[in-house]
Parts: sequence; C-alpha cells; structure tokens
Amino acid sequence: MADNSNKKDNQVPSLPDCDVTFRVMPMPPDTNQYGDVFGGWIMSQVDLAGASVAARRARCRCTTVAVTNFVFKEPVWVGDVVSFYGRILKVGRTSVTVDVEVFAERLHKDNHKIVKVTEAQLVYVAIGPDGRPQPVDRPDEENTAVPNRDVLPHVRQQVPDKN
Repeated sequence: MADNSNKKDNQVPSLPDCDVTFRVMPMPPDTNQYGDVFGGWIMSQVDLAGASVAARRARCRCTTVAVTNFVFKEPVWVGDVVSFYGRILKVGRTSVTVDVEVFAERLHKDNHKIVKVTEAQLVYVAIGPDGRPQPVDRPDEENTAVPNRDVLPHVRQQVPDKN
C-alpha cells in the first residue's frame, strides 16, 4: 500500500468491522527518548499479531522468516488504544503470508480520533515438532488466500465462503 505523507489521509471514521487480533495500550516504558512509542515495540506487537494468525491457520507453531513490507504512517502515544488486525494474504506449502493493519484510538486527545498507524506484511513458516519446516494443512490444495475469521471485510467479499 502507498504511504500518504498527508496525515489527514490516515484518519479513519471507525475501526474495521472485523475480528480484532488483539488490542493493547502502550505505557511510559514503551516510549523512545522523544516521548513517542518506540517503533521497535510496535514492530514486536505486529509480529505477535501476525504470528497468531499464521499459527491459527497452520495449526502449529510458526516462526517469522521475513518482513516484506513495514510502513509507519503515524506516531503512537502512551494512552492510545492500539488495535491489530491480521489477515492471510497467501498460503504456501510451508508458509503463511499475513498482512497486519494497526489503528490507534486517541481516546485522550483529538476528540477520539482514529488513525491508521502502520501496515506490514510478514511471512511465517510452519514448524514441526522436530523444529524443521512442515507443510501447512491445505484441505483444498489451493495456493491462495484462505477465508477465515481474520480476513478483513473487503477481502471477505472477494473470496467465496467454502463452508
């Protein structure tokens, strides 16, 4: 997705109408020397969100092997309620590619403004009991996005439900 340098473009009217992967409120120890929430803290939370989506789909432990895209659009501040939404982009033989969108609810200022703060794409590999890559359970043997509860509404409409 393209990064918009105009911060007003990152404001959204509401949070996505889909299942949230998780929510968290950053605290003062999560800040950098300038008082913003440290980018590394946000990156680690994105990785946790993506890993939970990948592991749920692969039905096993998954490990991060690549971050193919990570764009910061807005700062996050202490007191923001940060929501992480993960959706599967692709299922490979042993891998799951996940898109994670992150929104901050500024409950403490800006009259309850909601902004998209980052988006990232990460690749995870399914790991077997021996610690080596294992095939992802693929009942239909398709190498495409898989419908699930974590898919955002605009993707849910494009992928027919196979149930």
